[in-house]
Amino acid sequence: MFEFEIQATEGAARAGRLTLPHGEVQTPVFMPVGTQATVKTLTPEEVEGLGAQIILGNTYHLYLRPGHETVRQMGGLHRFQGWDRPILTDSGGFQVFSLSDINVIEEEGVTFQSHIDGSRHLFTPERVMGIERALGADIIMAFDQCPPGQSSREVATEAYQRTLRWLERCRRRFVELPEEDPEGPEQTLFPIVQGGIYPDLRRESARGTLDGGDWHGVAIGGLSVGEPKPTMYSMIEALEPVLPPRLPRYLMGVGYPDDLLEAIGRGIDMFDCVAPTRNGRNGAVWITGEGQINIKQRRFLTDAGPLDPDCGCYTCRRYTRAYLRHLFVAGEGLSMRLLSIHNLHFLVQLARDARDHIQAGDFGSWSRAWLERFHAGKAAAARG
Repeated sequence: MFEFEIQATEGAARAGRLTLPHGEVQTPVFMPVGTQATVKTLTPEEVEGLGAQIILGNTYHLYLRPGHETVRQMGGLHRFQGWDRPILTDSGGFQVFSLSDINVIEEEGVTFQSHIDGSRHLFTPERVMGIERALGADIIMAFDQCPPGQSSREVATEAYQRTLRWLERCRRRFVELPEEDPEGPEQTLFPIVQGGIYPDLRRESARGTLDGGDWHGVAIGGLSVGEPKPTMYSMIEALEPVLPPRLPRYLMGVGYPDDLLEAIGRGIDMFDCVAPTRNGRNGAVWITGEGQINIKQRRFLTDAGPLDPDCGCYTCRRYTRAYLRHLFVAGEGLSMRLLSIHNLHFLVQLARDARDHIQAGDFGSWSRAWLERFHAGKAAAARG
């Protein structure tokens, strides 16, 4: 369990195989987000059908509703939601950033005000480990402090140093829990590197993280949170020489098509993002030759073509742009499902294509051509 094998490389890009208790994951991989034990609007069978190998659950949201102990009583997250392949749960650390107006950060942990009923809850590293064990995911994330993308050096330093102190507490509790509950799930703990937009802080965070335990993988957090894209790419480049090749590298919360390919070329193996389903629910879809479009545009009123001529997903095989526009403009829930299916398939397949080209030895030329076409299409669509 918890083995990672690199099967091919081209430059910094890697094709690998990650072995987990609930199955193997071929990398690079995009992981759909199932915030509340569901990938929004889709069934587990549909998610698996579009090629997903591993999905995410959100610790903060599942703690609040239905409660981690309820999930434990129902046999864990896999059985509860009817997904028998690997699952990763985040730690709630991202909510330190996204819900900063309703939480208080202290050394002990973070006190949240529930967005549901206003009640207050303390998340400590130790408590988060207990919650994630109850949920039962294959990979669980350490509790971290995620600062905003444009944070000052002082704030970024405080966040990464506190993340390291919390990591030691997470590791200690992670080791204790199986001794107290030997019949519980097999899990591995991934630490999270912080450091904001400062290359030296990123490297210091990574070195401190690697010194803190014998990990099976490492995550890069605190990116795609407001900083410019070139800055995000430069932070990945700064970390690439520091991170051991034997560990899978997970770039948290990143999931736009161009970001996937740029990051894969810089050595990243795993991705997640809510963008595919969130965009789909708002009518925005990715098209290989057009970048991103919004299906509600009037130019699609009588367009009898498929959503994306280069895509083989269910939506593109069965429905016209005109019909999809009609559904969306009419407020029909089916439009959200069909557009989400396409967006998720688009990213899952893009990661799979990247893997194939790494193995074939032509990832660099293929990714440059793909990105040029994607950006040119996006610019043309923006001009109308």
